[in-house]
Amino acid sequence: MFTDPISILLFTVTLLLAAMSIIVALKLKARESAAVVAMQIAKQDAEEACYALDSAKIHACIDRTHRRQVESVFNVLRDAVIVIDAHGEVLHVNEIASGLLNVSIESATGKPITEVVVDHQLASTISDARSGLPKEGRQYEQEIKNDEETVAYEVHLQSVGHQDEAMHAVVTVLRDLSREREIARLKSDFVSKASHELRTPLSSISAYIEMLVDGDAQNEETRQEFYGVITTETQRLQRMINNLLNISQIEAGLMHIDRIRVDFQELVERAVTNMKPQAQEKNLEIHSQIAEVDLSIVGDGDMLYQVIVNLLSNAIKYTPEGGRITVAADTDNLTRSLHFSVSDTGLGIAPDQTDKVFDKFYRVENYRHVAQGTGLGLNLCRHIVETLHSGQIGLESTLGMGSKFWFSIPSERGQRKAA
Repeated sequence: MFTDPISILLFTVTLLLAAMSIIVALKLKARESAAVVAMQIAKQDAEEACYALDSAKIHACIDRTHRRQVESVFNVLRDAVIVIDAHGEVLHVNEIASGLLNVSIESATGKPITEVVVDHQLASTISDARSGLPKEGRQYEQEIKNDEETVAYEVHLQSVGHQDEAMHAVVTVLRDLSREREIARLKSDFVSKASHELRTPLSSISAYIEMLVDGDAQNEETRQEFYGVITTETQRLQRMINNLLNISQIEAGLMHIDRIRVDFQELVERAVTNMKPQAQEKNLEIHSQIAEVDLSIVGDGDMLYQVIVNLLSNAIKYTPEGGRITVAADTDNLTRSLHFSVSDTGLGIAPDQTDKVFDKFYRVENYRHVAQGTGLGLNLCRHIVETLHSGQIGLESTLGMGSKFWFSIPSERGQRKAA
């Protein structure tokens, strides 16, 4: 070993420098490790932050999608929908509500309900519903004035939120009752008119049967007269019931027709032949103007024959003695359809009543004494022509000068196009 003091000193210094180098190296390595760890932690934190941000974006996107879906459903509804939050501010109104409230969807959103809904009663009711409603909600009827017109609505309110919350969001649905009330009125009118029309032949039948039972018919001639009245009224009652059943089946879409190729000229000639005896009783002339073209169409022959007979019968009923009736049939190449008309020199119909003659049970009041009827024949004709054969039916009339009832039926190609 070293004996020289200087050598020993140098050796010691060398060891100290080596030790210091090792310590410095260890410290640097430790700092590098700490930096790496810090970087890893920062990277992990950044990744978590990115994940959280992406998650928040995804949830926000889902929320927006759900909101759009709900709003789309609201806009499809035929009822007005108003949604407010627990603070009484409008979250959404659908298009129907926008029209009812006379405000755009964008301008209504975010405003207090009292500023959007002008009707104070409705606004107050919706606002008060935030404090809670029964589980089944609340339902009542209210009239709301809109565009100078008062309309009845069925108002249904439902609160949304937890029971423990002081205030809730509220969904309000307003259903227009105008159509339902109009349907109810039409049903009531129909029942009333049907009852009246059915009562008339039943009363006659009942009266004559009672006279027969009481022995009022002293001889065979009188009895045959009574039997004739009973038969006539029974047939009238049967026609009325059949017409009602046919109309109801057509309106319900339950009427099945046999579509075959029909010779329309043959239908017209048969109808004119069968109706001539009735016309001759009133000294009426029936003239036919049948075009020499192919008048065959695809449809239900029995139904179309019924329309022709009905229009001819009406012309005979309401044309005074010595008058003239003209039956015409031709094709229209422009519209690819067959055109048929029955013209008379009868009483005619006033302009304000021409649109009503095809309604159920409608009869011109001034002509009730002229001929019997149920007011169902023309309505059935319209259904047969328009609903079952995709055609059109109409009336041209001048009061005191006569009337012209017409209908057109598409050809086979036209019917396929309409279908």
